Amino acid sequence: MSQPSHPLFPRVLRPRRAAPADAVRPTRAEINLHALRHNLGVVRKHAAGADVWAVLKADAYGHGAPAVARTLERAGVDGFCVALLEEGIELREAGIVVPILVMGGHFGRAHEEAIERALVPVVHDLESVAAFASLVRSGTVSGPIDVHVKVDTGMSRLGATLRELPSLAARLAESSELRVRGLMTHLACADAADDLETNEAMVRFGEAMAVLARYGIRPDVRHAANSAALLRGQARFEAVRPGIALFGVAPRLGGKPLTDELKPVMRVRSEIVSLRELEAQSPVGYGATWRASRPSRIATVPVGYADGFSRHLGNGGHVLVRGRRAPIVGAVSMDLTMVDVTDIDGASVRDEVVVLGAQDGPLGRDAIGADEIAVAADTIPWEVMTSISRRVPRFYREP
Repeated sequence: MSQPSHPLFPRVLRPRRAAPADAVRPTRAEINLHALRHNLGVVRKHAAGADVWAVLKADAYGHGAPAVARTLERAGVDGFCVALLEEGIELREAGIVVPILVMGGHFGRAHEEAIERALVPVVHDLESVAAFASLVRSGTVSGPIDVHVKVDTGMSRLGATLRELPSLAARLAESSELRVRGLMTHLACADAADDLETNEAMVRFGEAMAVLARYGIRPDVRHAANSAALLRGQARFEAVRPGIALFGVAPRLGGKPLTDELKPVMRVRSEIVSLRELEAQSPVGYGATWRASRPSRIATVPVGYADGFSRHLGNGGHVLVRGRRAPIVGAVSMDLTMVDVTDIDGASVRDEVVVLGAQDGPLGRDAIGADEIAVAADTIPWEVMTSISRRVPRFYREP
């Protein structure tokens, strides 16, 4: 897709992702595009006829936004949501033509670029309304500009509060340069044990619709449901915004996943690059945080916290070798991690090591999911996946 020529466009620069063709070390993330399409089908079923706008912020939750977007667009997704203007530009440069909503509501001084790139802005304050309206009044872009309005229903992060909304609605009503096509909010507690907070948020959302209606503003599309709300059958309006569910992780309710229909999309693997035999009481890693309680066989794997493999996994997490679990020992280094393979019969240099995902091996089959890693690292699956760094090349698979 050709892009309009404009002096602002070259200013948006992004770090270059490690490309598969440049890969030397064996650490890589494998992205299963068949599983991605399967998950879209699951989401569509739960959406019950609502449009599905896939959330691809944070480089599609670490999976690589351009390739993921092209796959989902071909599979019939209705649109995409991103957090940043730069993320939307990346998708347009990848040839994506379906609607792209920039949810973050921050455009710096690049409001014109957002419109020239055919991105749909989200507005939540008077300043952003004025900035976009001035583009049309000055003749810089043609109007009216389609926008979505964001309201705060309990997140206390971004969005117009119910107290601020009348002033914003009045400005929008008098700004013929803009056309409000959508109304949105973010749900703060969609995966909470009870739905009290979500129900209260929906009451506020209804009040926001009533405020806009008093000013003659009736958006065509309303959207609030994230993955958790969608899978619980809550807040489904004309569109839904699934994120993590598309990548095979179901939000949990009371420790139980909201669905077992999803398939993991990412698998992170590496290989053993070194083996050494240690005597009892030998230390391993920075700070000697682990000492062998017996004669031990220790494998070194070229993956570390610079790759997104959390330091919290040291002396607590596991990897898979030959289809069996091997404990991580010592501190996770920036580039390397050590694992105890004393009980892994036949472990040798160049054996595959799975950090995230499933492995079939001569000793069995097992899987380590993002949920499990999140528990071991005292975080959440969202952070586990989005932390896989750009120096880990993504390989896209069609099994």
